[in-house]
Amino acid sequence: MRLSLPLLASVFCSVVASVACANDADFKLVNHTGYQIDEVYAGPHSSKSWGKDIMGENALDDGEAVNISFPHGGNACMYDIYVKYHDGSDAQFDNINLCKFEKVSLFWDGKVTRYAGE
Repeated sequence: MRLSLPLLASVFCSVVASVACANDADFKLVNHTGYQIDEVYAGPHSSKSWGKDIMGENALDDGEAVNISFPHGGNACMYDIYVKYHDGSDAQFDNINLCKFEKVSLFWDGKVTRYAGE
């Protein structure tokens, strides 16, 4: 049985696109916490390591958004996000599907963390 070149190309592109989507954990982070975020760490939910601050020298004021690109590799989709605020406090947001959401809004009232994904 012979496959036509256009059909073969279509199948190849579909496979490549699905692999790219499975590895795409970059996202837009929106700060709705009421506090300035100075540091952001993201790690696979299954990992105990946070790695480096992915904000670098930048800070994110309440109400602002930033595009986050970080070396995530692998096929992980479920991530935890850990943030440090300007006042020295911190918060952790667990089990965020970064393969599903392109935009993640963080909310924190000083005790309870929650997020909304789009």
